[in-house]
Amino acid sequence: MRSVRADEYQEFAAARAGHLYRSACLLTGGDTHLAEDLVQETFGRLYVKWGRVRRADNPAGYAQTVLTRVFLAHQRRRSSRERATDVIPDVPAAPGTDSSLRLTLVEALAQLPAKDRAVVVLRYWEDRSIEETAAAMNASSAAVRTRCVRALARLRVLLGDGIGEYVAP
Repeated sequence: MRSVRADEYQEFAAARAGHLYRSACLLTGGDTHLAEDLVQETFGRLYVKWGRVRRADNPAGYAQTVLTRVFLAHQRRRSSRERATDVIPDVPAAPGTDSSLRLTLVEALAQLPAKDRAVVVLRYWEDRSIEETAAAMNASSAAVRTRCVRALARLRVLLGDGIGEYVAP
């Protein structure tokens, strides 16, 4: 019986790892090493509770919620603000992607406070509703709405009018 559960967990982890990693990269503002740590911590917590997680209505949503909470807990720790460098490493882009737009957006996201960044990623990257985002962040719907408005306004200031040059005609 245990091997069946372990196999289910391994299949789930393999299927969700890429998506959780991409979300973690956005949450961390492009810090790939921290993103890997957050995903690893998320999978560790999921493994411990796998019996309950696998019976959940939406295990993928549960995993995303755990990732968001792990990220927010990490941000609350003082040592989490230490960074070796503030330069995003040069990584090759996938064919057909606009790397300058991607880098510009990741840099702008990195300048947002952690909770604002989490709201933007959950609402617009994960395409979650306000209620789902509130549940993931352990906040009220009104707080999520307020954070969305403020975070988007801050992104507009950071990106300015020059963002139009990155968008294809």
